[in-house]
Amino acid sequence: MGYQDVYAGWRADPDRFWMQAAEAIDWQKKPSRALFDDKAPIYEWFADGMVNTCWNAVDRHVAAGRGDQVAIVHESPITLSTRGITYRQLQDRVASLAGALRMRGVEKGDRVIIYMPMIPEALEAMLACARLGAIHSVVFGGFAAHELAIRIDDFQPKAIIAASCGLEPNRVIHYKPLLDSAIEMASHQPEFCVIFQREQEVAKLVEGRDFNWHGFQYGVKPAECVPVEGNHPAYILYTSGTTGQPKGVVRHTAGHLVALQWSMSNIYNIGAGDRFWAASDVGWVVGHSYICYGPLVAGATTVVFEGKPVGTPHAGVFWRIIQNHRIKSFFTAPTALRAIRREDPDGEWIRRYKLHDLQALFLAGERADPDTVKWAQQHLGVPVVDHWWQTETGWAIAANPIGIETLPTKPGSPSVPMPGYDVQVLDESGHPVPPGTLGAITIKLPLPPGALPTLWNAESRFRHSYLDHFPGYYETGDAGYVDEDGYLYIMARTDDVINVAGHRLSTGAMEEVLAAHPDVAECAVIGVADALKGQAPLGFLCLKAGATTPHEQVVKDVVRMVRDQIGPVAAFKSACVVERLPKTRSGKILRATMAKIADGEDFKTPATIDDPAVLDEIGAALALLGYPNRDKP
Repeated sequence: MGYQDVYAGWRADPDRFWMQAAEAIDWQKKPSRALFDDKAPIYEWFADGMVNTCWNAVDRHVAAGRGDQVAIVHESPITLSTRGITYRQLQDRVASLAGALRMRGVEKGDRVIIYMPMIPEALEAMLACARLGAIHSVVFGGFAAHELAIRIDDFQPKAIIAASCGLEPNRVIHYKPLLDSAIEMASHQPEFCVIFQREQEVAKLVEGRDFNWHGFQYGVKPAECVPVEGNHPAYILYTSGTTGQPKGVVRHTAGHLVALQWSMSNIYNIGAGDRFWAASDVGWVVGHSYICYGPLVAGATTVVFEGKPVGTPHAGVFWRIIQNHRIKSFFTAPTALRAIRREDPDGEWIRRYKLHDLQALFLAGERADPDTVKWAQQHLGVPVVDHWWQTETGWAIAANPIGIETLPTKPGSPSVPMPGYDVQVLDESGHPVPPGTLGAITIKLPLPPGALPTLWNAESRFRHSYLDHFPGYYETGDAGYVDEDGYLYIMARTDDVINVAGHRLSTGAMEEVLAAHPDVAECAVIGVADALKGQAPLGFLCLKAGATTPHEQVVKDVVRMVRDQIGPVAAFKSACVVERLPKTRSGKILRATMAKIADGEDFKTPATIDDPAVLDEIGAALALLGYPNRDKP
């Protein structure tokens, strides 16, 4: 069957579709049906089934005779090390850690925070919690103490598992002092902490509270897998909220397993024995879905990468790893690809490596501009699949499902909705808009398996944030349109659609034009206050390495290009060249923060920012243009 047949099959009988998908999972007790809607609009999937995530990710592959297959490859160009862990070794290590946690009183339903860098032990900690039915929450390693304290108080963990440090190309990040400060700030106190000591820094342990990772497990009886109900939370992942208080996205166990198994096969074309790499971090949703759980549930080999796309040591590190480990499907963020393109605009590093096994490159996290997609397609010679999803959904809303059928790609589009997602583009009144018309992108309820059923201890906030604006729909917060072929285009966050003299304009459309300039490696467009027009667009340009065109000429060029391709209505008259853009650690450009700086508004430095110093650089560039804007409407 092709994509249209599969999607139509889901539409015709969603319950039957997802019950068939559930057959790919091992159950202790199979569910009686797929959807439980008695508490709508709070929906649950496979709620009365009994299942264990760790069994499906680890033990069943050993039982199937594939214990000697490599499950996890750790690649660290920072420590210049590579190591592999087989499924049998992973089973032993996870069962041992789970046994030690159980001995200290961690049981089904207890909570555990994990605060670790990109090392296999982070995945082992996640799986050990899943083995016991404990609920984990991974907090990005190196997160500020204050932000970690907020999560400790909200999640109230019985235990915290952390590493002594994380590693950046030129520095050691001291995790343990941050953890100690966070615990001191928090009202809730964990009963104990487990610390994995890295050789780059041995942390001081607090007597009676902290345990060394290895000593903690010595002589302990390994733990077996504990079956849990289908609607038992597997984990909570905090995502930034508009109020400053993070939102705890809940992920139910059974729906998570079924959705990830389906996506690995049908979207990524990955099965048992294949090699898959998602170059993200376990602190983000991509790390949960496609570094840890998805590949392992599918019985594939997954790569844990501790490094950067450039500078560890060069712009060819991704291609070296793909060659050496014969990666079949690779997943990264557009911002990483843009960083590589900026350093290597002619793809010279790509040509140094043999990428014979690579079948596709997948992009998500930031909108993939068409120019970057075309660059990757040209130099890699494989489909470049921009797909779109969110922390809340846990897997792709829209994608090119190459495991079913490789559809024609359209640069700028993440292709088509996946089964389970009835995507609708609505106007502000909640009415569908015609094809090609910009509007709010929503998903008709219920959301599919794997998507959030609610927020942790905050159902009213869940309803207010996602459901109230468009009753009967989930509000994604993204703006875009659907074309005549049913392809979806994500143009901006809803907040980034700017209103210029009454015209609603997409900053993403302008960024497409700017990115097409031969000297531009990366760009961003924001809306700034304007006394006459309400808002006016302002562009930021990062140039490619070796670009020699004077900055003033590049700015003149892009202003003319926007006028020619979008029209005078865009009123695009101003841009500046900057060395870098402010981003979160997951690669999202902080456009809203940039706009507040331009408008002279108070702002809070986002906790997820990669380098706060970039905001000072943006402020300096804006000052040269006469901002902050004192002449507001």
